[in-house]
Amino acid sequence: MTRRERILAELGLTPLWLHRRRLDSLRTASDSPRHSTSHVTMPEPHTGQAVRPVEVMDWKELTEAVATCRACALHKNRKQAVLGVGDKEADWMFVGEGPGAEEDARGEPFVGQAGKLLDNMLSAIGLKRGNNVYIANVVKCRPPGNRNPAPAETQACQSFLDRQVALIQPRLIVALGKVAATTLLACGGTLGSMRNTVHDYRGIPLIVTYHPAYLLRSLTDKAKAWEDLCFAVETMSGLSTAARSVG
Repeated sequence: MTRRERILAELGLTPLWLHRRRLDSLRTASDSPRHSTSHVTMPEPHTGQAVRPVEVMDWKELTEAVATCRACALHKNRKQAVLGVGDKEADWMFVGEGPGAEEDARGEPFVGQAGKLLDNMLSAIGLKRGNNVYIANVVKCRPPGNRNPAPAETQACQSFLDRQVALIQPRLIVALGKVAATTLLACGGTLGSMRNTVHDYRGIPLIVTYHPAYLLRSLTDKAKAWEDLCFAVETMSGLSTAARSVG
Protein backbone atom coordinates (compact mmCIF):
# COMPACT_ATOMS: atom_id res chain seq x y z
CA MET A 1 0.00 0.00 0.00
CA THR A 2 1.39 3.42 -0.96
CA ARG A 3 1.77 6.29 1.51
CA ARG A 4 -1.15 8.13 -0.08
CA GLU A 5 -3.32 5.03 0.10
CA ARG A 6 -2.51 4.71 3.80
CA ILE A 7 -3.50 8.34 4.34
CA LEU A 8 -6.78 7.79 2.50
CA ALA A 9 -7.47 4.69 4.56
CA GLU A 10 -6.83 6.57 7.81
CA LEU A 11 -9.26 9.27 6.73
CA GLY A 12 -11.91 6.71 5.83
CA LEU A 13 -11.85 7.70 2.17
CA THR A 14 -11.62 4.21 0.76
CA PRO A 15 -12.50 2.40 -1.42
CA LEU A 16 -11.06 4.53 -4.19
CA TRP A 17 -13.12 5.20 -7.30
CA LEU A 18 -11.30 5.77 -10.57
CA HIS A 19 -12.43 6.67 -14.03
CA ARG A 20 -12.76 3.39 -16.00
CA ARG A 21 -10.23 4.49 -18.63
CA ARG A 22 -7.78 5.44 -15.90
CA LEU A 23 -8.41 2.16 -14.09
CA ASP A 24 -7.78 0.15 -17.25
CA SER A 25 -4.48 1.94 -17.77
CA LEU A 26 -3.41 1.17 -14.21
CA ARG A 27 -4.30 -2.49 -14.61
CA THR A 28 -2.34 -2.68 -17.84
CA ALA A 29 0.68 -1.10 -16.18
CA SER A 30 0.45 -3.35 -13.14
CA ASP A 31 0.39 -6.46 -15.36
CA SER A 32 3.91 -5.63 -16.49
CA PRO A 33 6.75 -6.50 -14.09
CA ARG A 34 8.61 -3.42 -15.27
CA HIS A 35 5.88 -1.03 -14.10
CA SER A 36 4.66 -0.04 -10.66
CA THR A 37 1.71 2.03 -9.41
CA SER A 38 3.58 3.13 -6.28
CA HIS A 39 3.77 6.72 -7.49
CA VAL A 40 0.19 7.03 -8.69
CA THR A 41 -1.72 9.98 -7.23
CA MET A 42 -5.04 8.61 -6.10
CA PRO A 43 -8.05 10.88 -6.56
CA GLU A 44 -10.41 11.78 -3.78
CA PRO A 45 -13.81 10.07 -4.10
CA HIS A 46 -16.51 12.14 -5.79
CA THR A 47 -14.17 14.98 -6.76
CA GLY A 48 -11.36 13.30 -8.67
CA GLN A 49 -8.89 15.52 -6.81
CA ALA A 50 -5.92 14.17 -4.90
CA VAL A 51 -6.24 14.15 -1.12
CA ARG A 52 -3.41 16.08 0.49
CA PRO A 53 -1.72 14.84 3.66
CA VAL A 54 -3.22 16.25 6.85
CA GLU A 55 0.00 18.06 7.72
CA VAL A 56 -0.39 20.40 4.72
CA MET A 57 -4.18 20.89 4.76
CA ASP A 58 -5.75 24.32 5.03
CA TRP A 59 -8.73 24.96 7.32
CA LYS A 60 -11.31 24.05 4.70
CA GLU A 61 -9.63 20.76 3.88
CA LEU A 62 -9.10 19.95 7.54
CA THR A 63 -12.74 20.64 8.39
CA GLU A 64 -13.91 18.32 5.61
CA ALA A 65 -11.42 15.62 6.56
CA VAL A 66 -12.59 15.63 10.18
CA ALA A 67 -16.27 15.65 9.18
CA THR A 68 -15.83 12.57 6.99
CA CYS A 69 -13.25 10.70 9.08
CA ARG A 70 -13.80 6.96 9.60
CA ALA A 71 -10.38 6.19 11.08
CA CYS A 72 -11.72 4.74 14.35
CA ALA A 73 -14.95 3.31 15.73
CA LEU A 74 -16.07 6.59 17.32
CA HIS A 75 -17.56 7.76 14.02
CA LYS A 76 -20.25 5.06 14.17
CA ASN A 77 -22.36 6.74 16.87
CA ARG A 78 -21.57 10.40 16.38
CA LYS A 79 -24.10 12.97 15.24
CA GLN A 80 -21.27 15.11 13.94
CA ALA A 81 -17.55 15.54 14.39
CA VAL A 82 -16.45 18.51 16.49
CA LEU A 83 -13.31 20.18 15.14
CA GLY A 84 -13.01 23.21 17.40
CA VAL A 85 -14.14 26.78 17.82
CA GLY A 86 -12.64 30.21 18.25
CA ASP A 87 -10.09 32.65 16.93
CA LYS A 88 -7.90 30.93 14.34
CA GLU A 89 -5.09 33.38 15.07
CA ALA A 90 -5.41 33.08 18.85
CA ASP A 91 -2.55 33.44 21.31
CA TRP A 92 -4.33 31.07 23.71
CA MET A 93 -5.34 27.52 22.83
CA PHE A 94 -7.23 25.28 25.25
CA VAL A 95 -7.36 21.56 24.51
CA GLY A 96 -9.79 19.20 26.22
CA GLU A 97 -10.56 15.52 25.94
CA GLY A 98 -13.52 14.95 23.62
CA PRO A 99 -17.10 16.02 22.85
CA GLY A 100 -19.94 15.17 25.22
CA ALA A 101 -23.60 14.70 24.36
CA GLU A 102 -24.37 18.41 23.98
CA GLU A 103 -21.19 19.04 22.03
CA ASP A 104 -22.02 16.15 19.72
CA ALA A 105 -25.46 17.63 19.12
CA ARG A 106 -24.33 21.22 18.56
CA GLY A 107 -20.98 20.67 16.89
CA GLU A 108 -19.03 22.91 19.27
CA PRO A 109 -16.69 21.94 22.11
CA PHE A 110 -17.45 22.76 25.73
CA VAL A 111 -21.09 23.87 25.49
CA GLY A 112 -22.52 21.87 28.43
CA GLN A 113 -22.03 22.47 32.15
CA ALA A 114 -18.29 21.94 31.78
CA GLY A 115 -18.33 24.54 29.02
CA LYS A 116 -20.02 27.07 31.27
CA LEU A 117 -17.36 26.49 33.89
CA LEU A 118 -14.63 26.87 31.26
CA ASP A 119 -16.16 30.19 30.17
CA ASN A 120 -16.08 31.32 33.81
CA MET A 121 -12.46 30.23 34.10
CA LEU A 122 -11.59 32.22 30.98
CA SER A 123 -13.45 35.26 32.28
CA ALA A 124 -11.55 35.07 35.57
CA ILE A 125 -8.27 35.71 33.73
CA GLY A 126 -9.64 38.30 31.34
CA LEU A 127 -10.30 35.99 28.38
CA LYS A 128 -13.41 35.20 26.37
CA ARG A 129 -14.34 32.33 24.09
CA GLY A 130 -13.64 33.29 20.48
CA ASN A 131 -11.61 36.38 21.38
CA ASN A 132 -7.92 35.51 21.11
CA VAL A 133 -8.91 32.03 22.33
CA TYR A 134 -9.30 28.78 20.41
CA ILE A 135 -10.83 25.66 21.99
CA ALA A 136 -10.38 22.11 20.70
CA ASN A 137 -10.40 18.51 21.87
CA VAL A 138 -8.02 15.60 21.49
CA VAL A 139 -10.68 13.46 19.80
CA LYS A 140 -13.28 14.93 17.48
CA CYS A 141 -16.09 12.40 18.00
CA ARG A 142 -17.94 11.63 21.22
CA PRO A 143 -16.78 8.52 23.11
CA PRO A 144 -19.81 6.43 24.15
CA GLY A 145 -21.03 7.27 27.63
CA ASN A 146 -18.52 10.12 27.78
CA ARG A 147 -15.78 7.63 28.68
CA ASN A 148 -12.13 8.46 28.21
CA PRO A 149 -10.99 7.94 24.62
CA ALA A 150 -8.90 4.84 24.03
CA PRO A 151 -5.26 5.19 22.93
CA ALA A 152 -6.14 4.01 19.42
CA GLU A 153 -8.82 6.71 19.22
CA THR A 154 -6.54 9.53 20.34
CA GLN A 155 -3.91 8.28 17.89
CA ALA A 156 -6.44 8.34 15.05
CA CYS A 157 -7.15 12.04 15.76
CA GLN A 158 -3.59 13.07 16.57
CA SER A 159 -2.78 14.42 13.12
CA PHE A 160 -5.92 16.59 13.14
CA LEU A 161 -4.99 18.20 16.46
CA ASP A 162 -1.38 18.63 15.38
CA ARG A 163 -2.54 20.42 12.23
CA GLN A 164 -4.87 22.70 14.20
CA VAL A 165 -1.98 23.80 16.38
CA ALA A 166 0.25 24.30 13.35
CA LEU A 167 -2.36 26.48 11.63
CA ILE A 168 -3.15 28.57 14.70
CA GLN A 169 0.40 28.84 16.06
CA PRO A 170 -0.77 29.81 19.56
CA ARG A 171 1.70 31.37 21.95
CA LEU A 172 0.50 29.17 24.81
CA ILE A 173 -1.42 25.89 25.06
CA VAL A 174 -3.41 24.93 28.14
CA ALA A 175 -4.11 21.19 28.35
CA LEU A 176 -7.36 20.54 30.19
CA GLY A 177 -7.08 17.19 31.96
CA LYS A 178 -4.81 14.19 31.88
CA VAL A 179 -5.92 12.83 28.49
CA ALA A 180 -5.12 16.10 26.73
CA ALA A 181 -1.83 16.48 28.60
CA THR A 182 -0.53 12.97 27.98
CA THR A 183 -1.61 13.07 24.33
CA LEU A 184 0.03 16.40 23.56
CA LEU A 185 3.19 15.63 25.55
CA ALA A 186 3.38 11.96 24.52
CA CYS A 187 4.17 10.94 28.08
CA GLY A 188 2.65 9.26 31.09
CA GLY A 189 2.46 10.39 34.70
CA THR A 190 -0.21 11.84 36.93
CA LEU A 191 -1.85 15.16 36.27
CA GLY A 192 -0.48 16.43 39.56
CA SER A 193 3.06 15.69 38.48
CA MET A 194 2.56 17.67 35.26
CA ARG A 195 1.14 20.81 36.90
CA ASN A 196 3.18 23.89 37.81
CA THR A 197 5.57 23.28 34.94
CA VAL A 198 5.99 24.90 31.54
CA HIS A 199 6.18 22.00 29.10
CA ASP A 200 7.09 22.14 25.44
CA TYR A 201 4.88 21.07 22.54
CA ARG A 202 6.77 21.47 19.27
CA GLY A 203 8.32 24.71 20.45
CA ILE A 204 5.10 26.05 22.02
CA PRO A 205 4.87 26.42 25.82
CA LEU A 206 2.21 24.18 27.36
CA ILE A 207 0.65 24.24 30.82
CA VAL A 208 -1.48 21.50 32.37
CA THR A 209 -4.55 21.96 34.55
CA TYR A 210 -7.73 20.12 35.47
CA HIS A 211 -10.58 19.43 33.06
CA PRO A 212 -13.68 21.50 33.86
CA ALA A 213 -15.84 18.35 33.98
CA TYR A 214 -13.57 16.98 36.72
CA LEU A 215 -13.83 20.23 38.65
CA LEU A 216 -17.61 19.93 38.62
CA ARG A 217 -17.21 16.69 40.55
CA SER A 218 -14.27 17.76 42.72
CA LEU A 219 -14.94 21.27 43.96
CA THR A 220 -11.99 21.18 46.35
CA ASP A 221 -9.59 21.20 43.38
CA LYS A 222 -10.96 24.46 41.98
CA ALA A 223 -8.40 26.34 44.05
CA LYS A 224 -5.62 24.34 42.38
CA ALA A 225 -7.11 25.09 38.97
CA TRP A 226 -7.09 28.80 39.84
CA GLU A 227 -3.39 28.50 40.70
CA ASP A 228 -2.81 26.92 37.29
CA LEU A 229 -4.64 29.74 35.52
CA CYS A 230 -2.60 32.34 37.36
CA PHE A 231 0.53 30.44 36.37
CA ALA A 232 -0.66 30.48 32.76
CA VAL A 233 -1.19 34.25 32.88
CA GLU A 234 2.28 34.75 34.34
CA THR A 235 3.75 32.54 31.63
CA MET A 236 1.96 34.44 28.88
CA SER A 237 3.12 37.72 30.38
CA GLY A 238 6.69 36.43 30.33
CA LEU A 239 6.32 35.45 26.69
CA SER A 240 5.03 38.92 25.85
CA THR A 241 7.92 40.57 27.68
CA ALA A 242 10.44 38.36 25.90
CA ALA A 243 8.85 39.15 22.54
CA ARG A 244 9.08 42.90 23.20
CA SER A 245 12.71 42.55 24.21
CA VAL A 246 13.53 40.74 20.98
CA GLY A 247 11.59 43.30 18.96
